[in-house]
Amino acid sequence: MTLAFVILIGLVFGSFLNVLIARIPHNENVAFPASHCPKCKTPLKIYHNIPLFSWLFLRGKCAFCKEKISIQYPIVELLSGIIFGAVFFKLGFGYMALMISLSFSFLLALSVIDFYIKMVPDSLNLLAMTTAMMAALSLEGFVINFQHTLLFVGGFALLRFYLSYFMKREALGEGDLMVAGTMGAMVGIQLGLMAIFVSALLALPIMLIMRNETDESKMVPFVPFLAMALFIVYIFDFAFIEYWNNLYG
Repeated sequence: MTLAFVILIGLVFGSFLNVLIARIPHNENVAFPASHCPKCKTPLKIYHNIPLFSWLFLRGKCAFCKEKISIQYPIVELLSGIIFGAVFFKLGFGYMALMISLSFSFLLALSVIDFYIKMVPDSLNLLAMTTAMMAALSLEGFVINFQHTLLFVGGFALLRFYLSYFMKREALGEGDLMVAGTMGAMVGIQLGLMAIFVSALLALPIMLIMRNETDESKMVPFVPFLAMALFIVYIFDFAFIEYWNNLYG
C-alpha cells in the first residue's frame, strides 16, 4: 500500500515536471496562469490533469480544441512514478528517499528539455544538485557530498577543456558540469566514475551515428545519458560495487 502511495506521489510530481519542462525554457511563471491547452489557451479542469489517466481518457487530444497532446506528458509522469517507486523500494520511506527522488526527477526534466531544445536550465540543474547534497542525514554527510560535488565539477571542467581543445569545438556544456556535480554528490567517487563510464556506453551508438553531423541543433544531448546512467548505477549500486571489488580487489 505504501509503495502504491509513493508511486502515486511520483505520478503527481511528474505532472508538475511537465509544467516545468514547458515553461522554464521560456522564462514563464511555473505557478501562474493555471494549466491550459498550449494551442487554444483554454484553462484545464481538475479532471483534465489526472496523471496518465486524463491523457488516456482524452485519447491524447485537448478536450476543447482537439489538438494533439504530446505523448511526452504521460511518459514523464510514468517515469517520475517509477523513480519515486524505485528509490522508495531501495531506501524505504523517509527524508533521504524524498531528496533522492526529487533530484532524479529534476534530472528527468533536464533530460527532456536538453533532448528537445539542447538547453540545460541552471534553475533545474541547481535544484537537482542541491537536493542530491541535501540527501545526507547529517552535517558530516552533507560536507562529504559537497566535496564530491566539487571534485566531479572540477574533473569534468578539466575534461571539457582538453576535449574542446583536441576536437576544435565545444565538447561539453556548462550544464554537463553541474550534472556531474549531482553525480558526485549522489553516489560518490567510485560509483560516480562508473556512472560516467556507463553514460559513455549508452551514448556511444548514437554519437557514432551522428558523428558527421555539423548542425549544432542536431548534436547529441549528453544530459539524458548522464541521468540515465546515474539512475542505473544508483539503483543497482550493489552490483557495480561487487564488479569493482572483483576487478580491483
